[in-house]
Amino acid sequence: MSRRTPARLARAAPGPGFTFTFDGRAVPAHPGQSVAAALWAAGVLSWRTTRVEGAPRGVFCGIGVCFDCLVTVNGHAGRRACVTPVGPGDVVNPQVGTGELP
Repeated sequence: MSRRTPARLARAAPGPGFTFTFDGRAVPAHPGQSVAAALWAAGVLSWRTTRVEGAPRGVFCGIGVCFDCLVTVNGHAGRRACVTPVGPGDVVNPQVGTGELP
């Protein structure tokens, strides 16, 4: 019996996987994945710290409303990982607070 997965049910055939860099390490991803989905799949659950207390944050709402999942993508701070598609060769870094340069 074949497993019922969303990809099978939708008859999705994603293209070949690729890697991007998160905090200096290569992370695998699939076409169409958000930064958050790829990080979760790689076992990374937190990638931002709050600006006052340095508390860890990751995905909270998952729909781009709460801003808990902010990362820096290719030098651009304040990107919401849950709604930002990841691309081959992207450089993603954790974000501290607002991500603004001093």
